[in-house]
Amino acid sequence: MEYKKLGLADITVSELCFGLLPMGPIQANISSQEGGALIRHALEMGINFIDTAELYGTYEHILRGTHGFPREVVIASKSAASDYKGMEDAIQGALKALKRDAIDIFHLHAARADTDVFNERGDALQCILDYKQKGHVRATGIATHNVKVAELASTVPEIDIVHPLINKSSRGIVNGTAADMAKAIEKCHAAGKGLYAMKALAGGNLVGELLEAVSFVRNTKGIHSIAVGMIRKEELELNLKIFNGDVITFDMLSKLKNTKKIFVRDSLCEKCCICIDACPNSALHLGNENIEVDHGKCILCGYCYPACPQFAIRLI
Repeated sequence: MEYKKLGLADITVSELCFGLLPMGPIQANISSQEGGALIRHALEMGINFIDTAELYGTYEHILRGTHGFPREVVIASKSAASDYKGMEDAIQGALKALKRDAIDIFHLHAARADTDVFNERGDALQCILDYKQKGHVRATGIATHNVKVAELASTVPEIDIVHPLINKSSRGIVNGTAADMAKAIEKCHAAGKGLYAMKALAGGNLVGELLEAVSFVRNTKGIHSIAVGMIRKEELELNLKIFNGDVITFDMLSKLKNTKKIFVRDSLCEKCCICIDACPNSALHLGNENIEVDHGKCILCGYCYPACPQFAIRLI
């Protein structure tokens, strides 16, 4: 496993980052015991970097997986809080749940936000900076799907880490293509930002092109690590082989398939359209009678599930 320093931040991470979105209650909802065991296996195999968020509900999984582990584990979390108090609650909640004195990276969780994010969430950003000054956060970041926000982040000195969405199909990228996001990433890299990518497999939609999809992001200049969601030991071990440069056979790849889809239960849906506003990918819209899903745009990010007040959205 290759390890890289995240830009000018004094944080060194494995090239493969364990993304925990699929593990939590908004997707697979596996138990903290099962998830913790998989995390521990990943750590023992050389991964030292875990990406989560307040929204993901996986702090207990991390705590179980890291408890008693003898080596350093880098943890990144994020919150969509827009004000100081909300962000403070998020940081304190993470510190308490993980039983840590410091979180290595704390992001503004800003998937669908536009370039006014640093002004609109200025108080939330200030909170992260204050906790960094106190030693409770090591690096300040932003997680974004938006090319223009990634570009702007390159000019914001307070931002240490950028967590951009990029994949070879451009799926889920806002305000541009993969080529545009690659240029924004290069600008961030030139400015000394640490960068680790999300959605290299477009929420599982590129799993049939696994090697090509991973290679595309690994070869994007400036990317230091790639967060990949995993919920099974077989997935973890295959990804470890890829990132360790081992031989990958056709048999290993032939078992892979993405069967997950977003489904809206019409009997529960009240057509309030909150989910449409929550989706950063314009994958939901109100049809003649029902909320409809454009599976060609959906990247299974999961932001619509918790937004629905009627729990009408499912991943099946």
